[in-house]
Amino acid sequence: MKTISFKTCTVADLATIQQLAEKIWRNHYTSIITIEQIDYMLKKMYSLESLRQQLNAGCHFVLEFSDETPVGFISISKKNKEEYFIHKLYIDTSRHRTGLGKALLNEALSRFEDWQKIRLTVNRQNHKAINFYFKNGFIIEEVADFEIGNNFVMNDFVMLLKK
Repeated sequence: MKTISFKTCTVADLATIQQLAEKIWRNHYTSIITIEQIDYMLKKMYSLESLRQQLNAGCHFVLEFSDETPVGFISISKKNKEEYFIHKLYIDTSRHRTGLGKALLNEALSRFEDWQKIRLTVNRQNHKAINFYFKNGFIIEEVADFEIGNNFVMNDFVMLLKK
């Protein structure tokens, strides 16, 4: 039986997050967005400097391990007194549908007991993720497009979970 564990990330863990993101994005997003946009977003959001800035700005990163192998991560930050935002939630694509995503989400929520609302954005073509969030109590709050630079746009749903 595999042992699942979680670790609050420090600067020393950012390279692991970067490596996981690179693997997951290249396996999962090629059917959703272009390789050029994947390259741009990985460089923009997952460079070690960008991850360090996110950590310093108050994003809490949690790594998930199956036995000793890193398999996923989440990044969440507090927006106001009782509201949080999930910036990232990713599980190694070879381990989808194993309960690891739910375990990671539940772990993150348990670390912030004062939450009343949690929002996130998800690509409107990312049906697997949208269904995962539906199964975990999220609803679609709005449709939104976000310009991210270099003539790229994220076509997302804003999803909401209420306690």
